[in-house]
Amino acid sequence: MLLPVIFLKLWIKGFKLPIYRQRWLERIGIVPFPPLDNLVWVHAVSVGEAISAVPLVKKMLARYPDISILVTTTTPTGSERVQVAFKDMLGKRVHHCFMPYDFPFSYWLFFSRVKPKALVVMETEIWPNLLCACEKREIPITIANGRLSPLSAKRYAWLGKTMQRMVQPIKQVAAQSELDANRFRALGFSPEGVINTGNIKFDFELPNYLQKDGQALREQLGIQRLVWIAASTHEGEEALILDVYQNLKKKCPALLLLLVPRHPDRFNRVAQLCQENKLHVVRRSEKQSVTNEVDIFLGDSMGEMMLFYAASDIAFVGGSLEPIGGHNLLEPAALGLPTLTGNHLFNFIEISEKLADAQGVVIINNAKALESNLWNLIKEPDNRRLMGARAKAVVVDNKGALEELLALLDKYMI
Repeated sequence: MLLPVIFLKLWIKGFKLPIYRQRWLERIGIVPFPPLDNLVWVHAVSVGEAISAVPLVKKMLARYPDISILVTTTTPTGSERVQVAFKDMLGKRVHHCFMPYDFPFSYWLFFSRVKPKALVVMETEIWPNLLCACEKREIPITIANGRLSPLSAKRYAWLGKTMQRMVQPIKQVAAQSELDANRFRALGFSPEGVINTGNIKFDFELPNYLQKDGQALREQLGIQRLVWIAASTHEGEEALILDVYQNLKKKCPALLLLLVPRHPDRFNRVAQLCQENKLHVVRRSEKQSVTNEVDIFLGDSMGEMMLFYAASDIAFVGGSLEPIGGHNLLEPAALGLPTLTGNHLFNFIEISEKLADAQGVVIINNAKALESNLWNLIKEPDNRRLMGARAKAVVVDNKGALEELLALLDKYMI
C-alpha cells in the first residue's frame, strides 16, 4: 500500500537530484544483470558504509579468487562511491545495484537472479523480510564492522523476543568495539557469534594516485594560499563556518575555504549562501581558475573527498556542530591533517576518543571555539604538523580489524 507513496517521494527528490528518478526496477528486486552464481553479497547502505566496504571487497576478491561480489547500496550517493571505486571491475567480478525495498515480492524477484552463498552487511541494517528471505534460502548473514548507537539499541529492544527470533539468520557479528558487542548481545544475538574485531575503517588504504592528484589540485588552488577544508557539512553548519571564515580572513588574507556539503541536493543552496555573504565562490563543477580574489572553492562533486583533503592544510569535519552524529575523521587523519570537529559525535565515539586522546583532533562546542582553534593552527605551522602526525599514527596503530573479519568469513567462502 505504501509503495506508490515511496516512489512519489523518490520522484519529488528527483527535482533536486535526478538520479532518484532512475533505476526504480532495482528497488523492487529486478536486477540489471543475468543470473549470478558463486556470489557473495555485500550491502553498504550509504557513503560511510560504502567507504568501509571498498577495502573489504578488494581483500575478498584477492583472498577468494573464485567468487564474484555483488555490492548493493540504498542511497544514490553510496551507489556513486561504489561505481567510482570499482569502475574497472563492474560487470566482471564486481556487480552493483540498489538494495530492494523490504517487501517479500522484492526478494522473490531478487533471488530469482541472485544466488549468494553469503551476505555481509556493513555496520547495521536489520530488515525483517530480508532476514526471513535469507533464512528460507539458508544464506548465512554476517554483520561486518557492527555498530549500534544507544538510540538504535533502545529502539530494537522494544521488539523483545520478536527481535531475538528475527536475528537468528545472522550467524556472526564482527563488532567495532566491546561496547557495540555488548549491545548486540543484549538484543539477543548469539553471545558466541558476537566478536569484537575492531573497526575496519582504520584499514583503508590511500590510493596510489592521491598524492600526485592532490598536489595538482593544490597548484590550482594556489600554492601560496592556506587551505582550510570544511567537509561533509550540513544545514545550519555552513552559516557558522562562513562567519568564522570571514573573521579569520581579516587576520589571514591568504586563507581559502574549501567547502564540501555532505549532500549533492544542497550544492546550489550552499553556493547561494556564499554569494549572499558577498563571498567570491568558484565551483569545482565549473572548472574555473582560482584566483587570489576567490574566497570559497565549493566541492560540488562526488567521490573526490580524499582528493580535497589531500589538497588542504587544515580540516574541519561536519555533521558535528549539529546533532547529526559526526562523519569519518579517519580520512583526514590518514593524510596527516590537523583536524577539528564538533562535539556531536555519537556515530564515531570510539574513533573520536582515540584521536582526541592522542591529541590528533580537537573537539569544539561552538563557532567561537572553532575560530580560536583554527587561528592557533593557522599561526603555528609546527603545531599543525605535530597534530597531523599524531592523527596519522592513530590510524596506523589501529589497523588489523580487516584481517580478523576475513578470518571470520573464511568458513562461508572456502
